[in-house]
Amino acid sequence: MNEVVRAQADAPALFVYIPYCASICTYCDFNVYARRADEYDAYVNAVAREIASRAQNIPAPRRARTLALGGGTPSLLSAAQNEKLVQTFRAHFVFETDAEWTLEANPGTVDLENLRALRQMGFNRLSLGVQTFDDARLKQFNRAHTAADAYAAFDWARRAGFENINLDLIYGLPQQTLAEWRATLERALAFQSEHLSLYGLQVEARTVLQKQIELGRVPPPDDDTAAQMYEMAVERLRAAGYTHYEISNWAKPGFASRHNQTYWLAEPYLGFGAGAHSLWQRERYENIRAPRQYMQRVMNGASAFAAREKISRAAEMSEVMFLGLRLGEGVTWARFQERFGVDARLIFREPLALLTEWKMLCVDDERVRLAERGVLVSNQLLWRFLLEDDAKT
Repeated sequence: MNEVVRAQADAPALFVYIPYCASICTYCDFNVYARRADEYDAYVNAVAREIASRAQNIPAPRRARTLALGGGTPSLLSAAQNEKLVQTFRAHFVFETDAEWTLEANPGTVDLENLRALRQMGFNRLSLGVQTFDDARLKQFNRAHTAADAYAAFDWARRAGFENINLDLIYGLPQQTLAEWRATLERALAFQSEHLSLYGLQVEARTVLQKQIELGRVPPPDDDTAAQMYEMAVERLRAAGYTHYEISNWAKPGFASRHNQTYWLAEPYLGFGAGAHSLWQRERYENIRAPRQYMQRVMNGASAFAAREKISRAAEMSEVMFLGLRLGEGVTWARFQERFGVDARLIFREPLALLTEWKMLCVDDERVRLAERGVLVSNQLLWRFLLEDDAKT
């Protein structure tokens, strides 16, 4: 599953963050802004300048493994604006001929002509933010599209030549029943998309949804019901032929997201745009979040970085473990040994022993991975793999 990624371990994945949306969902705590279409041109120009500037610090040939435009809603940009980003990347980086290029899109923001233009530019993977097929719930969460828009977007994507499409869905909604979730799964499966991403609703701080719950206008999600929904999805998607290759992601054989695997394998990536993150040569970078400040700084020739930090060896080992355990294949001892020159079974002896005793992990001579019961409580388990910086590594 990861052979392409492993073969290009020295080449970063490339990512552009587009911080604009048609509307702000009630549950969203992302760095996003609505009703700013007049900024799009200036923002694209700033990102193009950041790409060109940062590329100068990377020795040629600047090989890249994947490209992804996320957000936010990249599909709000015009074809010409996306083309400018693509041409800038092509001018400074070398991609394999079969490199995965992903664009995130929301239904209602694309049409056949636009999708054909994106496909011609080189984008070969489309991720559609469907979330639910219930129009009342879409309205409740301030989504700017309908279920009919989702069907239209998928049909246009196929006609435009996209043979690798992901659908994003959310479960564990307030008062959502198991029957409702089962119907959502069946409608999603009817698309026969190559990939599905299923996310449990999280009530994030300082969101409209959190305020609605505090005021009693919306009931809080039920964790037990959400767990049942997750188990239902695992069973139903397995029966439909999808591989559960990461906690929240399922794919038909050969269609696991190469770009996202870069993150889960804690391998290098370069992020461009307001609030984007990068991991490069054992340093982590974060760009300034506010788009207008970002644009001003970049266009004035200043760095877009708001923060940067060296990653210690202990922190890197920890990340490889707790991110890698999100993957269905887990963490292989040989890959860890090759990367760090030490045996993970010695470095993480205590959490491995404890979580194996609790039957939360499956350990054998080749790898460690989460057991099925461990997946449901992964957030409560994976912190145990955090090492102190002064740990003997």
